[in-house]
Amino acid sequence: MKTNNNTRKMVMTALFMALVCTATMVIRIPTPGTNGYIHPGDALVILSGIFLGPVQGLLAAGIGSALADFLGGYLLYVPATFLIKGLTAFCCGLVFQRLSATAGKRTAGVVIGGLTDMVFVACGYWLYETCYYGMAAALASVPSNLIQGLGGLVLAVILYPVLAVCRRQMEQEEKRLE
Repeated sequence: MKTNNNTRKMVMTALFMALVCTATMVIRIPTPGTNGYIHPGDALVILSGIFLGPVQGLLAAGIGSALADFLGGYLLYVPATFLIKGLTAFCCGLVFQRLSATAGKRTAGVVIGGLTDMVFVACGYWLYETCYYGMAAALASVPSNLIQGLGGLVLAVILYPVLAVCRRQMEQEEKRLE
């Protein structure tokens, strides 16, 4: 049975979108002095870019994260979250493709993707919040965004090998069924 590649891409994108949204909403640690919260969703943002590639990763991470903000009542942040998390996944996907193709350094790709997440999230929300709340209030959220990014990086490094094995097994099963 031959699998339609477009259908597989759509299903995997939707799956990662749901995983990003769920990971963002299920565990929320409110950050004092800000309107935000720390969550494990950034790990899935990083991994969506890595496993889906830049374009599908952008869609899964952007929509999944924005949906979590929408459902969680953070309506003001929905557009910024879509852009920030989507672009983060896009960059993570590009970095991972370049590193894993040229040097075979997949773990380095995950780590650099996580560092990209930390920079994009901290800077992106700082810029967005500066427009709404002013410089001082926006700066107050930078440390919590960096902590969230670091947590996402660590979790992505832990989850990557597990998900890589799952993907290899799925691909082997698809080949067996052809």
